[in-house]
Amino acid sequence: MIFQAAPHRPADFLLVTGGEWVDHPSFGAAVIARVLEAEGFTVAYIAQPEWKDLSAFDGIPRPRLAGLVTSGNLDSMVANYTAAKKRRSGEGRRPDRAVIVYTGLLKAAFPNLPVILGGLEASLRRFAHYDYWDDAVRRSVLVDAGADILVYGMGEHAIRDLARQMDKGEPLYTRGICVMTDTAPADAVKLPSFEQVAKDKRAYAKATMLEHREHDPVRGRALCQPHGKRFLVCAPPAMPLSAAELDFVAELPYTRMPAGKDTEEVQFSLIHNRGCFGACNFCSLAFHQGRIVTSRSHTSLLREAEFLTKLPGFKGYIHDVGGPTANFRRPACAKQMKAGTCADRQCLTPKACPSLDASHDDYLSLLRKLRALPGVKKVFVRSGIRYDFLMLDKSGRCMEELVEHHISGQLKVAPEHCRDHVLDLMGKPRFAAYRAFAKRYETLNAEAGKKQFLVPYLISSHPGSRPEDAAELALTLKRMGRRPEQVQDFYPTPGTISTCMYHTGLDPRTMKPVYVAKTPHEKAMQRALLQWFLPQNRKLVLEGLQKAGRTDLIPVLLSGKKGPSAGTRKSLPKKRR
Repeated sequence: MIFQAAPHRPADFLLVTGGEWVDHPSFGAAVIARVLEAEGFTVAYIAQPEWKDLSAFDGIPRPRLAGLVTSGNLDSMVANYTAAKKRRSGEGRRPDRAVIVYTGLLKAAFPNLPVILGGLEASLRRFAHYDYWDDAVRRSVLVDAGADILVYGMGEHAIRDLARQMDKGEPLYTRGICVMTDTAPADAVKLPSFEQVAKDKRAYAKATMLEHREHDPVRGRALCQPHGKRFLVCAPPAMPLSAAELDFVAELPYTRMPAGKDTEEVQFSLIHNRGCFGACNFCSLAFHQGRIVTSRSHTSLLREAEFLTKLPGFKGYIHDVGGPTANFRRPACAKQMKAGTCADRQCLTPKACPSLDASHDDYLSLLRKLRALPGVKKVFVRSGIRYDFLMLDKSGRCMEELVEHHISGQLKVAPEHCRDHVLDLMGKPRFAAYRAFAKRYETLNAEAGKKQFLVPYLISSHPGSRPEDAAELALTLKRMGRRPEQVQDFYPTPGTISTCMYHTGLDPRTMKPVYVAKTPHEKAMQRALLQWFLPQNRKLVLEGLQKAGRTDLIPVLLSGKKGPSAGTRKSLPKKRR
């Protein structure tokens, strides 16, 4: 495989990525390059090239078939800016709107070269989408970049098909891609046009739900969205890789060498699954990897683990056995691979579907086998787990052994909020599920004689959260003895249902109005309430409690008193409920 510019012989493909080059199956650019190599194609790559001129392409022969462009494992705007739209320190090697910039560079360096977009940034921006940084609706990134094809989702099937078609000079079309056409396909579901969704928020909400409902590889249909006089045509999603295909992709000859301290932990971690039926509304996973979970075989994972034990630097610790959600090993129910996911129903929320298969036996068996391998001292689970799903496991053994063997001091879980109406908008389980889990976790740790902490992830200012909701969450945290060191302000990333709520003020599932904290000041105020104990937050906390009508909490949060019990809490004015 050519992992550098080839000065004497043109590669079949030239891949440009905005991320560091890490030759590991956790990094999409490396996966696509290795898949193409396995098909007999050669790939040259340029990672984080100079983007203000064409110097990065000096001496590189024109690729034989196409250029490939990705921003890396993150959307470039998310990588470069915080939720407060402040430039992240240390960034700058990846340009803003990287896929647009890199496509322009390739087209300038190699006129008329076909360019294929892929990765998370391209995937989530494939339709007309609200852009938080512009505070406006932008066209499909395929249009703005001037590329030829956009591959969305996990792209192994699509890139393999496209490479074969290009090599043979055949028409280019397969599942999992978007193209621009002059005519609308008769069999495609027509979305509201870019022009409509840019000016009409109800049309935007309608388009969002159509896009999400049809994002299913079994029952999903082609979608068509007019952009001016042309049409964005989105083919149905590609089928998820089977276990055998996942094994094959994971065991391609990656060097697995880290690119720096940030990737060292990844080097000794295992990815065992793809997809997520948790479907949190603020998360991009469902709209990228999809809701159907598929997993690698135990045999393949054990082979990889044995390989890791022989790598230089391995100290006996497998840092993670995870993926999008660590404790998902199979589709949520048996019918999903035949009938697809339910269009208007979630598997876990607001309560678990009766058809859900919640057995954790297969995952537990895998963990047991891994920790029994010679040379392995500890196997940790550091990817996110769905605690509500774990609690549905009737045997309870997986949670017991997770506490006993697989936690490195603290377990991070994501209740996100305590108010059920906010959690419903988030697509998260009710707070009672977190309380039950926390109690069980405490009991198991006591029985095991361990002091392992539970670290809750929280989101402030999610659509639906008013100042009084933030105040109630602060009180709940106080009662539970929690002082969160980190709070994530809601980040409206492209393509999610929560971002649609933020932009439109509507829940696209019901078209009912949703309260949205939009001003930087109110967002800062809600965030400060969740960290009431920080001296620098005092002024904002006082203002937030006054705005919430909860001045009764001023002595509770700011002077250390225990506060009213849950049953005697001051009622909110009816108009604010």
